[in-house]
Amino acid sequence: MTSTVELPVHKEESGDKAARGPRRRVPGRVRRIGLPYLLLLPALILELLVHLVPMIIGIVMSFKELTQFYIRDWGAAPWAGLDNFRMSVDFDAPVGEALLHSFLVTVGFTLASVGLCWLIGTTAAICMQDTFRGRGLLRALFLVPYALPVYAAVITWVFMFQHDNGLVNHVLHDQLGVTDKPSFWLIGDNSFIALLVVSVWKGWPFAFLIVMAGLQNIPRELYEAAALDGAGMWQQIRRITLPSLGAVNQVLILVLFLWTFNDFNTPYVLFGKSAPEAADLISVHIYQASFVTWNFGTGSAMSVLLLLFLLLVTGVYLVVTSRGRRASRA
Repeated sequence: MTSTVELPVHKEESGDKAARGPRRRVPGRVRRIGLPYLLLLPALILELLVHLVPMIIGIVMSFKELTQFYIRDWGAAPWAGLDNFRMSVDFDAPVGEALLHSFLVTVGFTLASVGLCWLIGTTAAICMQDTFRGRGLLRALFLVPYALPVYAAVITWVFMFQHDNGLVNHVLHDQLGVTDKPSFWLIGDNSFIALLVVSVWKGWPFAFLIVMAGLQNIPRELYEAAALDGAGMWQQIRRITLPSLGAVNQVLILVLFLWTFNDFNTPYVLFGKSAPEAADLISVHIYQASFVTWNFGTGSAMSVLLLLFLLLVTGVYLVVTSRGRRASRA
C-alpha cells in the first residue's frame, strides 16, 4: 500500500507567479506588434521625403505669385490666394482655354490607350493559356516592350516616325501603298495617332502580365465542365474568364488609367518641350506652363487641380466597382 504525500502549495507564491506571468509576456507581444511598423518606418520616411514633401511644397507654391523673379528665393514670392486657380479654370481666357483643350485631349488619349492596352493584353493572355511549342518564347517576347527603358524605346519610335526615312512611312507608303504620300507623324493631327501607338505598344505587356497571372487562379475544371455542357470558346470567356478576372481587371484598369493620364516621359521624348496641339497632354502642358513660361504658381495650381481630379475619379471608380462586386455576390 503506497501513500501519497501532498505538498503544501503556498497560495501567496502561486498568486505572485500568476501575477508576474502576463507581465513577462507583454514586452514580447509589444515587440511582435511593433516590429512590422518598425520595418515599414524606412519606407515611410523615404515616401515622405520623395513624395509628400514635394507635394506639400507644390500646394504652397500654387497660392503664390511665383515667377522667374522669385526663383532664387521662392518663399519671398507674394501670396496670390486663389488667383492662380481662377486663371486656370477661366475657360474664356487663353490660359484656361488651353488647359481645357489639353484636358480633353488627355481624357480621349487615356480612354483609347487604356482600352486598347486592356483588350490586347487580355487577348494575348487568353491565347497563351493553352500549352503549345514556343509558348515560353512568345511570352518573353511579349514582355520586351515593358522591359525596355522608356527613353530608349520612344527614341526608337521617333526614328521610325521620321517623314523622309522612317520605317512607318516606308511600310505604309512605299511597300503597302496605304497612303498617297509620306505622312508627318510627329506634327499635326497625326501626332495623336503616333502618341497612341507608342503608348499602347509599351503599355499592353503590363496588362498581359497581370491578366496572365490572374488566369492562373481559375480552375481548369470549370472550362472542362463548360466544354462538356457544350459551351464554346466565346461562351467560356464570357461566362468564366471575364467574371473570374473582375477583381484583377478592377486594379489593372485603375493603374493603367493613372499611369497613362500622368504619363510625361512618352510625349516629352516623342515631341520635345512643345507638343503638337493634337497631342498636347496635360502633363506636358503643365510642364510648359511651369518651366517654359516660368510661371510656377500657375503650373502648381494646375498640378493641384489635376491631383484633385485624379483623386475624385479614383474614389468614384472604387465606390462603383465595389458596389458592383457586392451586388454580383448577393
